[in-house]
Amino acid sequence: METRQDLTPYASLKDRFCEELNLVTSTAALNTLRAKYIGKNGSVTAALKTLVGLPGEVRGSVGKLINEDKNFITATLKEKEDELKKLEISRKITSGKIDITLPGYYKKAGGRHPVSIVMREIVDVFVSMGFAIEEGPETETDYYNFEALNMPKDHPARDMQDTFYINTDNVTPDAPAAQTTDADVLLRTHTSPVQIRVMQRSTPPLRFIAPGKVYRCDSDVTHTPMFHQIEGLVVDTDISFANLKAVLEGFLQLVFDRNLPVRFRPSFFPFTEPSTEVDIGCFFCKQSGCRICKGTGWIEVLGAGMVNPKVFQMVGYNTEQYCGFAFGMGIERITMLKYGIDDIRLFYEGDLRFLQQF
Repeated sequence: METRQDLTPYASLKDRFCEELNLVTSTAALNTLRAKYIGKNGSVTAALKTLVGLPGEVRGSVGKLINEDKNFITATLKEKEDELKKLEISRKITSGKIDITLPGYYKKAGGRHPVSIVMREIVDVFVSMGFAIEEGPETETDYYNFEALNMPKDHPARDMQDTFYINTDNVTPDAPAAQTTDADVLLRTHTSPVQIRVMQRSTPPLRFIAPGKVYRCDSDVTHTPMFHQIEGLVVDTDISFANLKAVLEGFLQLVFDRNLPVRFRPSFFPFTEPSTEVDIGCFFCKQSGCRICKGTGWIEVLGAGMVNPKVFQMVGYNTEQYCGFAFGMGIERITMLKYGIDDIRLFYEGDLRFLQQF
């Protein structure tokens, strides 16, 4: 009876495989070993091909031996593969484990800008008073921005140093304001042009506000080239200055959420007559005098007045039948007062340390 030792060199196939298997420590090395022994051109395949040249009396024994070795090698490779996969998973778990006692990573959440917050509060207050909301273009003509609002050609607000003109073909930097034309295009300096546009297409009664961006050639701690305003307009057959005072006093009490003293000072605006500046008692020093109110105990917050009859004439309203009042304020100004901010440029510098406070 033949034994494994009698079937050399076939008897050494299994032993060589076992020796090399002991050196395998990775899946890549295992795949290389698999190809070497049971691959298309592997040792087992080569051994099987030699059976053709063997004598008939030993061919059966050798074939049986090679098949036994092939089955052994195949099963052993599968066991080794499973073992290596478990080790790999274990290494990944060990190296990637999470220490639940460590603090987590904080993801900063976005939020609304303080100017947007106050803008929404102001709009909500006026909407609760029955005001509608109107909008208009930020690029305006000289007519809507100045002429229709009763601003004469030599008014300081029309000076090139205050207004961003767009069509430089009509206006040169050295040209006086009186030489500008109605065709001049500019970035609106206030939201009052919206009032003209609404009155042109509507008939009284009117009660609306016009929030939006405006632009002026100015930049310091209290001014920026772009800022936000809200204008308001009320037109009807029986409107008085008392109505103006009631609306604005109620608005100021609500938006500042406190019982504030309010005063109205005579002023001048070309589109209102009479005109007034509206002040509130300084709540930083309780009217005792501080740097915020410049020692006066009062803080200016907005301008207002009864609509000038010349403005009504520009839109075709009967000045004997209709009257009304208008008002306007800077949103940044109100925001600075609400939150005690002393530099308007902080709103637009994008400093997250500042913005996260809101």
